[in-house]
Amino acid sequence: MAVGYEYEADRMPARLWIVPIATTALGSAVALTPIVVQVPVVPPFGLLVALAWRLLRPEMWGAWMALPLGLIDDLIGGAPLGTAMTLWTIAFLAIEIAEQRVVWRDVWLSWRLAIGAIAFCVIGAWGLAFLAGGAGPIWLIVPQLLLSILCFPGVMRLVAVMDRWRLGERAANSR
Repeated sequence: MAVGYEYEADRMPARLWIVPIATTALGSAVALTPIVVQVPVVPPFGLLVALAWRLLRPEMWGAWMALPLGLIDDLIGGAPLGTAMTLWTIAFLAIEIAEQRVVWRDVWLSWRLAIGAIAFCVIGAWGLAFLAGGAGPIWLIVPQLLLSILCFPGVMRLVAVMDRWRLGERAANSR
């Protein structure tokens, strides 16, 4: 009996793995809001949330996790299937390689990694749209790129709050 009880106590609560995936999907769902603009200005919040989770908790997600998260973003946002899947996976792999090469990481390095990943994904999405014949001049994505970079620290803070809630009683019990 006691062994079964210990097993139940050690099982991972569903919110430990559902919260990061759900918040990333909700970030991707921001693309569904009815905002009408002439140029793209709304940041790719799904990407920002996924990067924030990846940089905040590197042990939680491997680089492979970008593939299903990118699929969710492609399905919700209406991008050609494989756009976010490919770009996010390459960005996560680059972050993985960069993390293996640094001895320590601070907020500024995390922000620089995020800036590189955001720039790669936004410009890459524009490039894929350009190849398909659906993109305008590249300077039109500059407002979206700048706003995405400036929004990332706020998204990182929000993800940190969600992470504290997600860990909840486990964090309190470990003290």
